[in-house]
Amino acid sequence: MKELCPAEALHEECGVFGIYDSTGKTNMVSAVYSALYALQHRGQESCGIALNVDGVLTGYRDLGLVSEVFTPRVLADLPQNAKMATGHVRYATSGQRTRANAQPMVLHHCKGTMAICHNGNLTNAPQLRHKLEMNGSIFHGTSDTEVIGYLLTQNRLISPDIETAVCRTMEQIVGAYSLVIMTHTKLIAARDPNGFRPLCIGQLPDGSGWAFASESCALDAVGARFVRDVLPGEIVVADYTGLRTIRTHCGTAPHTMCVFEYIYFARPDSIIEGTCVHDARLQAGRFLAQEHPVEADVVIGAPDSGLDAALGYAQESGIPYGVGFIKNKYVGRTFIQGSQAQRESSVRIKLNAISSTVAGKRVVLVDDSIVRGTTSARTIKLLRDAGAKEVHYCISAPPFAHPCYFGTDIPDEKDLIATGHTVEEIRQIVGADSLGYLSIEHVTQLAIHSKCGFCTGCFTGHYPVPAPNETMDIVYDKPLSQSQTKKRL
Repeated sequence: MKELCPAEALHEECGVFGIYDSTGKTNMVSAVYSALYALQHRGQESCGIALNVDGVLTGYRDLGLVSEVFTPRVLADLPQNAKMATGHVRYATSGQRTRANAQPMVLHHCKGTMAICHNGNLTNAPQLRHKLEMNGSIFHGTSDTEVIGYLLTQNRLISPDIETAVCRTMEQIVGAYSLVIMTHTKLIAARDPNGFRPLCIGQLPDGSGWAFASESCALDAVGARFVRDVLPGEIVVADYTGLRTIRTHCGTAPHTMCVFEYIYFARPDSIIEGTCVHDARLQAGRFLAQEHPVEADVVIGAPDSGLDAALGYAQESGIPYGVGFIKNKYVGRTFIQGSQAQRESSVRIKLNAISSTVAGKRVVLVDDSIVRGTTSARTIKLLRDAGAKEVHYCISAPPFAHPCYFGTDIPDEKDLIATGHTVEEIRQIVGADSLGYLSIEHVTQLAIHSKCGFCTGCFTGHYPVPAPNETMDIVYDKPLSQSQTKKRL
């Protein structure tokens, strides 16, 4: 049995937000700050806000959580009379963890200034960047968002307006992208033709303006009314004339939403593609109970994304639901810590089992995924140390056997426990009495009110668009080998 990488991590992607109010009544600083707080779960590495005051774009971005970056002093120094703003929270799935990669990226060019927010990964970013570099472009960071920025500025030079430039850029880029772009007069949202990542539209109270967000929970945070999702391939423009759309790229590819948005990433109160995330996770638990019935005394969930699925399992099986863990809310997710020692320490203090719930009982533990297995093993050990008689481990997703190239930092196959191990071997590694994964068939049926298809490439290895031969982090974040150097020269 091969040795596993000790770090257990499932990295999130990013959250984007934009807001436009023609009346100027909305406090843009307060609104974006609230929206980013609502989207904090999507990225906890860096954040930023860009503001538009009479066509002049200014902003602030840095590494850290929203509350750490935007202190009362920083917020007070931002202009308070903006009519348009964008915001972003980031976790680096592509590109180094530096301030240069924080967003929104504000770009200045001869046709004006723009601020760009991006969620997702481009599969052809390395090739595009190399071509841009060969034509004289100079990059300050290593994220594919900067590639999008250069293409937008180039296309803007030959386009009558920014909307046309966005259309032309979409013809060049491949992969996952939910974009919010702010110019001196317009706020634009655009989504890739596959619709990998969520993006929705909201209307401000009294019809005074519009907002775009990765999740509807951010619209709720600013008092906007959810209108609909941005269609895959659609460009939506908000300006003084109202809201208009461009659907040139709609229908050019199958709609393949990332199914893991429902399993783990999105907040339970968000509505994505017509389905409440909470309902999808309840459904996952019901399916798990049907596929993997066991004789047990209590069902518990691994906080936080396993809780709803555990409730669904309990409802379907008739086994009582219980609270099995107390989570220390002052400890961030384990992957945020920089070193392995920090990650291991965080796991130890992050959760504490409630012995009165599990002692002497047969426990069903429901979790959202197993990546490398180390955190799972520690969690199960916590239950046994608290007196659990049996631990039956149920996962509300199929096994991760392949990497993701579209905005989720699922590790290389060599680091995934499901690659090269049977379910029985994984059960032994994590120390459970039984182990059951949700089937591929049922995972695509979680969003019961959604009409979209789903990307399941991380489970099946079959991707909606071809997998890249190289990625930005390999090409630009690490020293090149001699052969790579010759190739690039």
